[in-house]
Amino acid sequence: MDLSSIKQRFEVIGNTPELNRALDIACQVAPTDLSVLITGESGVGKEIFPQIIHHFSSRKHGSYIAVNCGAIPEGTIDSELFGHEKGSFTGAHDSRKGYFEVANGGTIFLDEVAELPLATQVRLLRVLESGEFIKVGSSKAQKTNVRVIAATNTNVLQAVQKGRFREDLYYRLNTVPINIPPLRERKEDIHLLFRKFALNFAERYQMPVITLTPEAQEVLRNYYWPGNVRQLKNVTEQLSVIENERIITADILKTYLPNCNTSSLPVLSYSKDQAMSSEREILYNILFELRNDINTLKQVVHEISQERSIKPATVSINQPVNVSHSLDTDITDTEEIKEENLSIEEHEKSLIKMALSKNNGNRKLAAEELGISTRTLYRKLNEYNIE
Repeated sequence: MDLSSIKQRFEVIGNTPELNRALDIACQVAPTDLSVLITGESGVGKEIFPQIIHHFSSRKHGSYIAVNCGAIPEGTIDSELFGHEKGSFTGAHDSRKGYFEVANGGTIFLDEVAELPLATQVRLLRVLESGEFIKVGSSKAQKTNVRVIAATNTNVLQAVQKGRFREDLYYRLNTVPINIPPLRERKEDIHLLFRKFALNFAERYQMPVITLTPEAQEVLRNYYWPGNVRQLKNVTEQLSVIENERIITADILKTYLPNCNTSSLPVLSYSKDQAMSSEREILYNILFELRNDINTLKQVVHEISQERSIKPATVSINQPVNVSHSLDTDITDTEEIKEENLSIEEHEKSLIKMALSKNNGNRKLAAEELGISTRTLYRKLNEYNIE
């Protein structure tokens, strides 16, 4: 298959070896029925690759259904995917087909697959292994012939280690892995993408196309692009609509790039609101990871204490824990330090409330600002009793 024609057909812009490699793998695996797991940061364009695989497969005349697993509430995800029988739960006035039944003979794309609840992961594993599923409220197994392509922007192996994702499902989905490189690793493609977006918006809004000065091109090339291609497209649209000048200078461009610096590392330098938004997102993610690490460490200390009949020590997040190689060390000698700052949970609650307040209670926008899925936000709201 000619990569140039594929890029033209699916509007894929770029010539970096990593991107070409990902496209080549997609084309090679398309004629088979193997499961594919697409990984990459948010905004890199993972949704294009399932479409390419489906188009060049023997299932191209069948249904293609894309499902955002992170956008479906946990209580209804099984019904959405596998269907339900009449009366199986409150509000189930009629029986309903799920996506796996509707997509029979075609392809189903599960975006944000790592957001699936563990119970749903078990059901998905059964479909992958035997092609069988059971509707909610039914005891009868049904067959389906569906090719599954999944995508995620999270580290699935870490999720497996933390018990949030089934290891057997991971290896079943990961039969053929495709990794999409972040935009900052495709420096030679950035200006090509900008020019394409600029032409599209000039045509859409019927205005002259914007161009960049050489200095602005350098800023564009060396910016970190945490939002990847999606962010570049949004910035290009903003410049096209807002700026009266059609030649964009480096200084103008920098005002549209949060934390802009010509180095590859983000530095806090932009408007106060945008800087605070970025800092909140970073802090929120760090706090979640920190809490998980602390809980894991507590569990390890507790297990060691149980084995050696030693009273477990209280672990404080303000004090590093030194686990000695000597099993005779008395863990109870570890001094408990009173926290001077708010707990991790209080930080999380504060950040969630701030995001909801800023977005006038819109939970979807708040979740996007916090860098988490809508389901995760709903879970946190219930956990902390936030109205």
